[in-house]
Amino acid sequence: MSKLIYLDNSATSFPKPESVYSFMDHFFRNKGVSPGRSGFDAALEAEEIVNNTRKMLTKLFNGGEDHNRLTFSYNATDSLNLIINGLAEKGDHVVTTMLEHNSVLRPLYVLEQKGIIDVTYLPFDNEGYVNPVDISNAIRPNTKFVIVTHCSNVLGTIQPVTEIGKICKDKGVLFVVDGSQGAGSVDLDMQASNIDVYCFTGHKCLMGPTGIGGSYVREGVHINHTRAGGTGVRSAYKGHLEEYPYRLEYGTLNLLGVAGLYAGVKWITTEGIMNIHEREMNLWDKLCNAIKSIEGVTTYCANGRENKNPVLSFNVAGFEAGDVGTMLDVDYNIAVRTGLQCAPMVHQQIGTFDIHGTVRMSIGAFTKEEEVDAAIEAIKEISSLRR
Repeated sequence: MSKLIYLDNSATSFPKPESVYSFMDHFFRNKGVSPGRSGFDAALEAEEIVNNTRKMLTKLFNGGEDHNRLTFSYNATDSLNLIINGLAEKGDHVVTTMLEHNSVLRPLYVLEQKGIIDVTYLPFDNEGYVNPVDISNAIRPNTKFVIVTHCSNVLGTIQPVTEIGKICKDKGVLFVVDGSQGAGSVDLDMQASNIDVYCFTGHKCLMGPTGIGGSYVREGVHINHTRAGGTGVRSAYKGHLEEYPYRLEYGTLNLLGVAGLYAGVKWITTEGIMNIHEREMNLWDKLCNAIKSIEGVTTYCANGRENKNPVLSFNVAGFEAGDVGTMLDVDYNIAVRTGLQCAPMVHQQIGTFDIHGTVRMSIGAFTKEEEVDAAIEAIKEISSLRR
């Protein structure tokens, strides 16, 4: 079998930098003990990696002065559940968008169904962007927070978080950002964008492994406890600890995940996030322009590269998206994502919900030009078979 052409980086970046693999292996073999639980050398060195990773991410996001407010979880979905459920109270109103992933939509839906909150879902424009004015107009006296994806995992559109953040600050409403597709892919300044909470996952553009993510919570933002458990410190205290990072961390951390995230963040900062992004978008340009020129292919919100991540959603006339994905896999050894991509409202608005979604190709840091060329030729051949 020929080498896999991997174009599903929006799901998980693959492969990882070699430095991530080697650091995780070396670290776990030598320092794979519980951090913060004991005073022996290996435990202290493990805790040092955890703290250094907090500091690196706090700096990367420009979150604030206190790196302990950078807390770790399983992934962005885990953190979003902690944040949404920790913020929402009976009678609150929440503003969100139709661009959101189910990691936002489902926790909000559960709270809606329980009669705890009321939610406004705002549409996006024909280019795939939310209008900040719509956010402003949707805010009510009882609006508790606005929650918006940093970047759509279906359309690749990077949302105007700075403009939205200013509106939220002016209106005294908290601003939460789902950074699953944004963290590590584009520059971010939480303070300049007035972001109160930024949730991230480690296994995408931050180049870490699966099973690690987290959030940064700005000082002054109160998150209620929704869990409780061991923290490794102050064990005689009956309630869960109030102070960060323990406030949003429960039980033993995924130390191997943190170590991989540490190495991944070091790699992207050395390479330069925007250098990586520029190279990816150059390949996206080639892919997009070629795919759009193929007869029978429809692309979605793919007009220009400004404020975009290297994600392309499309369909081939006469074929289900899933069938195209199967052909790409079986006949061409090309890995893509098909279906609704866990973001059903996007597909409702662009008209692909009832036809079972789209084919999504997403370029990563290690995608080669010849792989993009092979993907283009594959779609040409598949389209030529259409009924």
